[in-house]
Amino acid sequence: MARLLKEILGNPVLWLLAFVPVVIIAQVLEPKAHTLLFALSVLAIVPLAALLSYATESVATKTGDTVGGLLNATLGNLTELIIAVTALHAGQHTLVKASVAGAIVANTLFMLGASFLIGGLRHHVQEYNRISARLQTSLLFLATIAMMTPSVVPDADSVAGSALTQKLSVGLSALLIGSYALGLLFSLKTHREFFGGTDHPEAGEAALPVGVALGTLAGVTVLVALVSEVFVESVQQAAATFGMTPAFVGFIVVALVGGAAEMASAFSGARKNRLDLSVGIALGSASQIALFVAPMLVFLSYVIGPAPMNLQFWPGAVTMVLISTTTAFLMTSGGRSAWFVGVLMLTVYLIFGLTLYLLPPKIQ
Repeated sequence: MARLLKEILGNPVLWLLAFVPVVIIAQVLEPKAHTLLFALSVLAIVPLAALLSYATESVATKTGDTVGGLLNATLGNLTELIIAVTALHAGQHTLVKASVAGAIVANTLFMLGASFLIGGLRHHVQEYNRISARLQTSLLFLATIAMMTPSVVPDADSVAGSALTQKLSVGLSALLIGSYALGLLFSLKTHREFFGGTDHPEAGEAALPVGVALGTLAGVTVLVALVSEVFVESVQQAAATFGMTPAFVGFIVVALVGGAAEMASAFSGARKNRLDLSVGIALGSASQIALFVAPMLVFLSYVIGPAPMNLQFWPGAVTMVLISTTTAFLMTSGGRSAWFVGVLMLTVYLIFGLTLYLLPPKIQ
């Protein structure tokens, strides 16, 4: 605990943890002050993301970058899952689908691209396990196919077509979750020798004992969940105040804020020349959202939502996911990276962001 307190007191970013109780109190006292709550929730999520990054790195030094990346992706995606579940309960299927597609694109282009850029500015050339990256991008291609399939159902807008789309979505969701589970079995059990990380002399020793790190991860995850509820309740009204469209909010704002914890860990790993951890977080998180979080939301919609949700995304979202997956596959196939690779990936993401801000797609 002494190391944890020392890190909090010595890191100015973690001083923003003071906003965590502030945003919770503000939610109770001023529940209608949406713009204020939105700003406070963002300020609270930033230090929580930094603390989550610090704890995850400590665990990863003991478990290895492959398991560490999976652990960070899982805990980071819990935030996105909570945000999506809150919106799902309110029947905001458009926001849920936009945030899911946006998280996939943000992880494969923004998080991975920024990691390559940040790491490349400090290290001339960085290496990572390309077999692991290839597996994750292959899983993303599988998820993209599943997203495209409901869109080609004839007469999907009719009553019969809608029922068929819903049944198809349930079947596809089960297949995606099964494929994700088998992918974990393949990479962590039967063929784990192919997925070991590259040795990095700068990795250093664990900053926290594993027990303290795991306790910190659990506590921070709970706090992130609480703050995320405030965020999702205020983001739509605050977005209108700032002149942002619903498509831009779901695809860009919610995706970036929901993935803040993972991004902090990925960027930190890249700076320390631990690119296996960064690539594992970015692509592992994207594939987990596509093959587990999105299908799970379809099943949860039957329990907590006012109406079932399907996997039929609007054509623009499917196109962006397909392009981002293709870009990630091409950029990671060599197993080596430099800063300009990150620039190329970030440019693609900025193109998408600018398009959504100026000319949002017609969401179904």
